[in-house]
Amino acid sequence: HPWTCRILKINTLMVESKHSASDSSKIKFQSIFETIDASQRKTKVICTLGPACWDVDMLVKMVDAGMDVARLNFSHGDHKTHGQTVENLKEALKQRPEKQVALMLDTKGPEIRTGLLKDSKPIDLVAGQDLEITTDYNLEGDNKRIACSYKSLPETVSVGSVIYIADGSLTVNVTEILENGVKVKVMNDARIGEKKNMNLPGAIIDLPTLTEKDESDLVDFGLKKGIDMIAASFVRKAEDIDNIRDVLGPRGAHIKIIAKIENHEGLNNYDEILQATDGIMVARGDLGMEIPPEKVFIAQKWMIEKANIASKPVVTATQML
Repeated sequence: HPWTCRILKINTLMVESKHSASDSSKIKFQSIFETIDASQRKTKVICTLGPACWDVDMLVKMVDAGMDVARLNFSHGDHKTHGQTVENLKEALKQRPEKQVALMLDTKGPEIRTGLLKDSKPIDLVAGQDLEITTDYNLEGDNKRIACSYKSLPETVSVGSVIYIADGSLTVNVTEILENGVKVKVMNDARIGEKKNMNLPGAIIDLPTLTEKDESDLVDFGLKKGIDMIAASFVRKAEDIDNIRDVLGPRGAHIKIIAKIENHEGLNNYDEILQATDGIMVARGDLGMEIPPEKVFIAQKWMIEKANIASKPVVTATQML
């Protein structure tokens, strides 16, 4: 009967398909219970070294656990503190001579921050209230008026622009442009302290990628301490990478530069940045302040794919969980 033939044929195909799928699968049932062989790990682990983990004993444990790169965050700490951390890491590696750990210097980069507050006390803001943000950085702010470190704020934003403060814990909308600042409408209840970071999504920021502090960190610390790679914060164009290479000079020609993509401009110029840099870091946290959070994974996959095609290492970092 023709139907019988068809049923038999379908069953045969299903059995063959099941066998081929089982045979070709790269994941085996036994692997669920096998001990992981860390020596076969291709993904590298970058660890930020801070007060909780910079003593020698803890660093030895971190090396044993699989630390491949030690990151020094120059948004915090000074040369003396970071220098002691490097010396401690060297001591730890003497106990594990078969291990290699690279040193990464993460620059502070350009940033926009709010100013000081009266009596250094946090302020409470209520959704719907008006607030003035002034470029007079000497002002000690209150819940009516706060200072901003970015002198070009009035020229950079427009009415309707969104500003995120303190990692997005406070959102404000620009309602009026002033000569030395802006007026905004507070969009949510929030308590904020002084010197909090500010993000201007979509805006082109007129600040140098390397500040005087960054240059000092690279030359006076990085070159002297044998840094292997630099994570360059807020890279916006290929020229930023060239500027870093100029600062490093011949003595630092061997140091690899990892471009951190953290804003609209960096995304827009990604192809030219990728060509100029040695590697990419997808900085998910700051990027999530610049583009809708639900779009971060799309930008992440897009950047990773392009970096893979270019055969350049790519790091995915912050706000992972």
